[in-house]
Amino acid sequence: MVSIISLKVAPSACIMSVKVICLIVSIFNESSPVSYSTWPFFSFNFPLGQMTDLIYTEKELVQSLKEYIQAEESKLAAVKSWANKLDVLTRASTSDPEVYLAHPVNAYKLMKRLNTEWSELESLVLQDPSDGFISNMTVHRQYFPDEEDEKGAAKALMRLQDTYKLDSESFSKGKLPGMHHNAVLTVDDCYDMGKTAYNEADYYHAVLWMQQALRQMDAGEEHVVSKADVLDYLSYSVYQMGDLPRAIELTRRLVRPKDYLPEREIYEGLCRGEGVKMTSERRSRLYCRYHDGNRNPRLLLQPMKEEDEWDSPHIVRYLNALSDSEIEKIKELAKPRVRVEDLQTGPAGPLLPHRWKSTSTVRDPKTGVLTTANYRVSKSAWLEGEEDPVIERVNQRIEDITGLTTQTAELLQIANYGVGGQYEPHFDFSRKDEPDAFKTLGTGNRVATFLNYMSDVEAGGATVFPDFGAAIYPKKGTAVFWYNLFRSGEGDYRTRHAACPVLVGCKWVSNKWIHERGQEFRRPCGLTEVD
Repeated sequence: MVSIISLKVAPSACIMSVKVICLIVSIFNESSPVSYSTWPFFSFNFPLGQMTDLIYTEKELVQSLKEYIQAEESKLAAVKSWANKLDVLTRASTSDPEVYLAHPVNAYKLMKRLNTEWSELESLVLQDPSDGFISNMTVHRQYFPDEEDEKGAAKALMRLQDTYKLDSESFSKGKLPGMHHNAVLTVDDCYDMGKTAYNEADYYHAVLWMQQALRQMDAGEEHVVSKADVLDYLSYSVYQMGDLPRAIELTRRLVRPKDYLPEREIYEGLCRGEGVKMTSERRSRLYCRYHDGNRNPRLLLQPMKEEDEWDSPHIVRYLNALSDSEIEKIKELAKPRVRVEDLQTGPAGPLLPHRWKSTSTVRDPKTGVLTTANYRVSKSAWLEGEEDPVIERVNQRIEDITGLTTQTAELLQIANYGVGGQYEPHFDFSRKDEPDAFKTLGTGNRVATFLNYMSDVEAGGATVFPDFGAAIYPKKGTAVFWYNLFRSGEGDYRTRHAACPVLVGCKWVSNKWIHERGQEFRRPCGLTEVD
């Protein structure tokens, strides 16, 4: 026998709520007697009478909110009136102050304004019209439903959906049997319904409601929740339901936003070896040579083997830039740092020399301070020359090869990329809209990059340049070098580059970012902006 609740309400009031209650009552059979304690939607604290009161409470709060808005508008209108009046007065007084103050009335009124009227204006600005609204909210909040009540209401709607086989789309549009007044669910409502189900491990309903939220989003409905959040919940829920292919497709939509596809497609294509623009004509312009660093004494007897990797912008590779013993020493100095970092607790703060981070760091373009880079997946550390003779020797070699001083360069950065480790497309130099980049260093912009490959990579891990379609592959002991700035100091935007995800193996690199300060006579300015 179905349990029944007697409801005494005016025929014209809450017709919709009564019908919903009747639907919910009909769900429970004799083996599950209805009681407020087992009813999440209408708990003991919220019988129909109190819910009806809440409707009128909300109406009262809306009126209070309107009064607050009106008070704010009145206050703002009064302040604007003051501003307009004072603007006219100051225009007249500042046109010729001596002539203006020669009139005794003007002098008196100036004293009066500054002593009295500006104080009145200050009092007006300091008034807070929100006090009444906040007080009203505080009084009524104790009667508001809590999180459990909201969750119970959502579960009740899902129970109705199952019992009466109502599809999510009809439900979201409020099209229920016997209902003459539609009550719609927005994108954000559908998302919240799905999230409630997800948090209860009810992935079936999570999928239904997240799909509905996505449908309404794609139809152009306004929303607060991001599509990424909806796809995140939906993809995992679909996976939990056992539909792996669809979960993968949804995840692809999640990690590949539409507004980022063009560059990302090029970048990923280059990583796969697709779209590399190394033509036979371009290859004919590439040469190999011995490089003695403009007759540098340390390179005269044993010059570097230099090979062109790309013609414009000019990128070169140096063979035997690091010996195996130097590589092992650098790794030896770097590896222990990861254990030190893992044992630490609390905020990480700026990355200090010889500390490791499992997520990588870059200089914040606005502040110049080292911060976590969400687009970089690697472990990195910074080593000082004083730490070991090998580091000092590597720094000196970079200076000898490039002809640029490393006294103003950043510390030698060591990075380790495991399987899947990557560094998405980025510039090494700061752009014009980042005037404070590297300000704290006081050494100017990053003029050049010197990148040492300290391991071979079995598959993946190339350094790619999406702008001109170059792919440079890691080779242990070699180094690549390019300028980030033209001689004029203008940034070369073609040098935007990325480190492809490591597919098989492990990738070790060390790099030196060389700065402008100190290069004035080593790399003089050119005659044009793009020399």
